[in-house]
Amino acid sequence: MRRAVRLSILALALLAAPAPVRAAVAAPSVPNAKSAIVVDGRTGDVMFAKRPGARREIASTTKLMTALLTLERAEPGEVFTAADRRPAPVESQIGLRRGERMKVADLFKALMLESANDAAETLAEGISGSQAAFVSAMNARARELGLRGTSYANPIGLDDPHNYSTARDLVELTFDLMGEPRFARVVDMPSAQLRSGARPRTVENRNALIGAYPFVNGVKTGHTTQAGYVLIGSARSAIGGRVISVVMGEPSEAGRDTDTLKLLRWGLSRFHRVRVLDRSRALARPKIEYFDRRARLVPQRGLVLTLRDGERVSRHVVAPDQVSGPLDAGAREGSVTISIDRKRVRRLRLVTAEPVPGAGTLRVLTSVLGVPLTVLAVLAILIGAALVMLRMRARLRPVKR
Repeated sequence: MRRAVRLSILALALLAAPAPVRAAVAAPSVPNAKSAIVVDGRTGDVMFAKRPGARREIASTTKLMTALLTLERAEPGEVFTAADRRPAPVESQIGLRRGERMKVADLFKALMLESANDAAETLAEGISGSQAAFVSAMNARARELGLRGTSYANPIGLDDPHNYSTARDLVELTFDLMGEPRFARVVDMPSAQLRSGARPRTVENRNALIGAYPFVNGVKTGHTTQAGYVLIGSARSAIGGRVISVVMGEPSEAGRDTDTLKLLRWGLSRFHRVRVLDRSRALARPKIEYFDRRARLVPQRGLVLTLRDGERVSRHVVAPDQVSGPLDAGAREGSVTISIDRKRVRRLRLVTAEPVPGAGTLRVLTSVLGVPLTVLAVLAILIGAALVMLRMRARLRPVKR
């Protein structure tokens, strides 16, 4: 028999409330940071902010935009010739010589780990032909991304009245970049070997938190006299929580690192695991056609999600009002959609928890006519059959002559 196809849509609010209330964790205090922010690394939602829109010098975190344009406009295997300008001895650099040629992949590692100014300038000139053209491209890309509090004057981060950003803009740019696998992989390296160029080189990550704290996986340091100490941090937890932080204008490197760890740890503490779907729990109980019982429809598999405090989870079930057997256990009969704060994150099948029986002729009659009429119908059929048999016997009886 064909199964019933009429569907009912159930918007289940059983999980629509926020996750169970846990002990509140006080917001972090970072009095020495002139600006700071923490966002959910999965969604970009702001979790904490201190003067996030204030425009400030950003030092080598300028190189985030240099990195973005490199990812978008150059191939890792391309080879660029070193820029002519020689960085001052106090600048971060890898000592590229005039005319030296290096692959983009190695220049990128030098840019993000060693914060090498000569690598930044070489990338700028190799991509745009000149640093001026590259800076123009940096500002154009910032406008496209909606970074309204950001301006670039060079690809390096040297102090300049026209080179600045905000904590909000820096974290938004970092959020986009962390979605690029090559970027995320490089900024999580404690060190790297550069094998192209005139000689092999080893570069060390200036972000001392990488390697020292396994949960930290990025991103970029910066320091100049006017900017103070800047650090964009990123961290992940074993249960799937992810956060990105920014501190700006810190008075010391130690203070910058301490405040970053404080923000990252606080952010990760706001995440927890919740069992959203249980394989043994029925989400719908449709009628079984011709039976006075119901089937159980369960999720195809269980589901556990990582949620941030205050996030709301809802389930949307689509299932038939009635099913027709026979059906094996595990037969698909609907779906369930899981949303977090109204954004869909998963969709799973609903399946029968047990076999669904098929109805025989007698059960169909009983269901349609009821027991009394069914009995009468059966008796009528039996009587009719008996009469037919009697007639047939009468016809076959020999005639006496």
